[in-house]
Amino acid sequence: MQLSVIILNYNVRYFLELCVLSVQKALENINAEIIVIDNNSQDNSCAMMKRHFPNVKLIENKENFGFPKGNNIGVAAAQGEYICILNPDTVVAEETFEKVLAFAKKQNDLGIIGCKLIDGTGNFLPESKRGVPTPFVAFSKITGLYKIFPKAFGKYYAQHLSENETGKVEILVGAFMLMKRDLYNEIGGFDENCFMYSDDIDLSYMALKKGKSNYYFHETSVIHYKGESTIKDGIYMKRNQEAM
Repeated sequence: MQLSVIILNYNVRYFLELCVLSVQKALENINAEIIVIDNNSQDNSCAMMKRHFPNVKLIENKENFGFPKGNNIGVAAAQGEYICILNPDTVVAEETFEKVLAFAKKQNDLGIIGCKLIDGTGNFLPESKRGVPTPFVAFSKITGLYKIFPKAFGKYYAQHLSENETGKVEILVGAFMLMKRDLYNEIGGFDENCFMYSDDIDLSYMALKKGKSNYYFHETSVIHYKGESTIKDGIYMKRNQEAM
């Protein structure tokens, strides 16, 4: 099997349905599987999946294990040579997987591939490509220096590349990450000590430490309705700070 698409869901039933529909369409010419892991949603997500997508592999967790462990559970059940970690609040283009896989096969040092992410209104999401958030890089982002002096301080959003330019970057976002399953397992998957947030930074960095190269691929785009399953409350802030 060529590809396993791993979708971790938590209480975004309607986005999940759109996501799976788009993925099915994009996989029509690829030997692939879709694995949906549900982190104990309370919005009938699992009932919807069983009703509309009976042929999709569904894993029903009995508690919310968080992003890293939930995805690790999905990858453990995967059979594809490549895996794609995909957020449930995304919609992929029909050619997305064909184009990304063709690019992947040409790389000798493949780490992780990300693609152009756009929001629901069509705006490019700069977190599609990033640099390692060292204290200096984080400072340049927080202070806005990257906007004023992008060449000198533009590392946070990997501004050495434009949004319409494919090339090597350090960090990719967990909304869309495609890589070889063997590399994911060699790294050890997502770090389960982190409930959520920054896990994509860690995975990207671990791929670099293995001597691999991560790539931003601009020739296809994925809509990302950012943070639809996230409640921005005190728990959110605590988990975000702990992750960083």
